[in-house]
Amino acid sequence: MALSRPVLEHGLKENIIESKNIIIALDVSYSMKATDIQPNRYDFAKETIEIFLKNNPKMTITLIAFTQNPLLLSPPTTDHQLIMVALKTLNPNYILTKGTSLKNLFAKVATLKTPHKNLLLISDGGEESSSIELKEQLNQAQINLTVLALGTVQGSSIKTAKGRLLKDKEGHLVISAINPMLKELTENYNQASSSPKATAKALESSLNIVKKEQLKKWQRSYQEFYQIPLFLALLLFFMVHTKFIKYLFLFLALFGVSAQASILDNYHLNQAYNDYQAKEYKHCQTHLQQIENPSLESVTILANSNYKLQEYKTAIKLYKSIRSTSVKTKQKLYYNIANAYAKLQKYKQAKEYYIKVLQLGDDKESKYNLNCIMFKEEKKKTNLGISNPKSQSSQSSKSENQEDSEKNKENQPSSASGSSTSGTESQKKSTKKEEKKQLILDSKQEKQQQPLSSKVYELINKGYIYETKPW
Repeated sequence: MALSRPVLEHGLKENIIESKNIIIALDVSYSMKATDIQPNRYDFAKETIEIFLKNNPKMTITLIAFTQNPLLLSPPTTDHQLIMVALKTLNPNYILTKGTSLKNLFAKVATLKTPHKNLLLISDGGEESSSIELKEQLNQAQINLTVLALGTVQGSSIKTAKGRLLKDKEGHLVISAINPMLKELTENYNQASSSPKATAKALESSLNIVKKEQLKKWQRSYQEFYQIPLFLALLLFFMVHTKFIKYLFLFLALFGVSAQASILDNYHLNQAYNDYQAKEYKHCQTHLQQIENPSLESVTILANSNYKLQEYKTAIKLYKSIRSTSVKTKQKLYYNIANAYAKLQKYKQAKEYYIKVLQLGDDKESKYNLNCIMFKEEKKKTNLGISNPKSQSSQSSKSENQEDSEKNKENQPSSASGSSTSGTESQKKSTKKEEKKQLILDSKQEKQQQPLSSKVYELINKGYIYETKPW
């Protein structure tokens, strides 16, 4: 479809161009088959015209072929390719008229509707013997004549289609020589050089006297549409033969096009992004709430704006609602969730998510935050009295009871010595138990004061989170 070049036509349009207007008249009579100029006069003239057209692409050219009667091959045009086609399709063997008439040619040129008639005549000469009448005709028609004379004074014989030499009715051999009358018609006279290229260059110098003029040119204007099927073809090719489909969303994002959202959604997303950059988080939320089809980008910005507004619980819900298979994206989400929990002083949950970040890959910020969280978690436990330190009231009550028991022992009679010894033994046992309990508590306190980093790194070194619901 792209190669067929579909277009929308806008019709004809008039353009004014500045160009030299040249009328080329090519003699195609039988005498142009003479071989005094190699390969023959006609082929030499044809090649000279082709080179001349290539060297002057901006010239407006009119092409006429003539024998006894002139034939308009191409109207005035800058499309030199069209003139080349006309030259190639012209076959002098199919021309039935004989002889060469310059008078008829000048009469035809006089009828052409061109502001200035600059005629380039390429011929070996016409049948006319007098130049006076022809010069008068040129003056009346205001034709500026430039001549390229092909042939020699000695002349040459002419071969027929069968390969025989041409003879007249009386059987005499026909010799075609250049007509000297051509030189009398104009001062701008040229003869064939050693090659068509050199001859074309000489013609360019001769036509330098021709001035450029403003010409009206009608052109058809078109609007090309080949880009559309070409773009679709390339898109389909990359989707089938490469991993382009994975990067389609990013490709569309570069052009500001959302794969799911409408144009209005895309507008609100851009406005929200600008508001977020300007730290206008409330306005950012307003635009994001108007998006009909939420995307990964819009939900992320909404969660970030909630975090900035210290709405941490809402931010956590939004972060957890985002689904992605990308490891880097999951790390960022876990890191943000951990930070939000830390802001809410939920250190246990924060620690879990920092560990998840580190399980997916190394992250300096997560390591630093994890150390801070562990310190704050221990401090929080200490403030809540989790280590169970002994109170002063219990110690004072214990000392008072001991004093009362000692007084009672003193008031008891001596016969109760056996019972007193048994009482002291039980007292010793109870003090040993208390000392043992105290040691256990002290050891617990020591354990709690030690950092939990070794335990954490054991979890991290597992290397992967075995999630029950992987994204």
